[in-house]
Amino acid sequence: MPLPWTLHGDGAHVAPGEVVAPGERLSWPRTIGLGAQHVVAMFGATFLVPIITGFPPATTLFFSGLGTILFLLVTRNRVPSYLGSSFAFIAPITAAMAADGVADPMGAALFGIVVVGVLLAVVGLVVQFAGSRWIDALMPPVVAGAIVALIGLNLAPVAKANFEAAPLTALVTLAVVIVASVAFRGILGRMSILLGVVIGYVVAVVQGEVDFSSVGEAAWVGLPQFHLPANPIADAAVWGLLPAFLPVVLVLVAENVGHIRGVAQMTDASVNAYTGRALFSDGLATTIAGFFGGSGTTTYGENIGVMAATRVYSTAAYWVAGSFAVLLGLSPKVGALINTIPPGVLGGVTTALYGLIGIIGVKIWVDNRVDFTNPVNQFTAATALVIGVADFAFTIGDVVFNGIALGTVAAIVIYHLMRGIARLRGTAAPTEPAPAPASDEPVSPR
Repeated sequence: MPLPWTLHGDGAHVAPGEVVAPGERLSWPRTIGLGAQHVVAMFGATFLVPIITGFPPATTLFFSGLGTILFLLVTRNRVPSYLGSSFAFIAPITAAMAADGVADPMGAALFGIVVVGVLLAVVGLVVQFAGSRWIDALMPPVVAGAIVALIGLNLAPVAKANFEAAPLTALVTLAVVIVASVAFRGILGRMSILLGVVIGYVVAVVQGEVDFSSVGEAAWVGLPQFHLPANPIADAAVWGLLPAFLPVVLVLVAENVGHIRGVAQMTDASVNAYTGRALFSDGLATTIAGFFGGSGTTTYGENIGVMAATRVYSTAAYWVAGSFAVLLGLSPKVGALINTIPPGVLGGVTTALYGLIGIIGVKIWVDNRVDFTNPVNQFTAATALVIGVADFAFTIGDVVFNGIALGTVAAIVIYHLMRGIARLRGTAAPTEPAPAPASDEPVSPR
């Protein structure tokens, strides 16, 4: 590992047209400041996952920071990335927490997270030795976009329920998120979610919707709240919840691959060689988090935005950010304060956020110029979206396949089945245009 980092120029300035490469750094005071900036950028989105799902926020922050440090170690300090909470886990975790007949709902959800982490790590090992073309073959843009979109839109009823709990607070929060995204430039504009939460929270406090009693009782320093996954041998019902988690593996693959391609485009094409390591390390970080009570992790678009705005891709800043997150996770008072965020604020934020996840799925289609005059693409996307949005369910014994699992299976099976039949019968549409070059944003949601 190339430590210490090479000082870029005079350590204080980045000349026009230049970037600070992953193996470089600015002066340490500036690097620490950039690390703190990355923490702020990821904070608003990362703590939303435990708040929405009922997981302990301090634990999620702790393993988010630990996962980031682990990611940097596994990728040999070559890939700048922050691992925050993945929104793709919200739907299956919510379903697990509300499931009947499960002795330990949170433990059941953690078991699902661990399985996803292990599978993602295995995918990473395969990619490391066999390349990533098989991923593109299994999950072409029309399939990837449909899966991402249905995961976001499947959550719409949850956003509605929270919005209705405190409509005024939710409306103010939503308005701030929307306006801030276009009213401010650069980093501040990219933190519209955090701004919305802060202002919505103030509105909630004024209306007496926030209870601070738990904050006063919490200690300033202490270990986060740990929780072990459920034992599937002792509680067989846990297996029934697993199908809802499995599609998340595909989303995490898309997120990590998109992140690597984006960073490679902005820094050095050699970064693409670390795709397998990135997938493996995110899988390992997700597995460890799931074993002890944290939510699954993924690469973060907010932090890509910080790098694009500052032109500083130094991994040194991410070591600082990961360390800060670990320290925040070791403060029960911080976790207690985050837990006081009321439903109205969450309703306002998630109304936009879940819709944005759906739109990112559409962006995958647009960026890759998916041809929707082709019946294969039409029926793949249409069927998967309706199954996911309507939350179709299918039960076999104790195993429940929800809308996300069924929609994911439908997207993959319909695409490959129709494409195979069309080729066999000679009715296949002309070859679609090659995928568009990777942008500087991840191709899928957290």
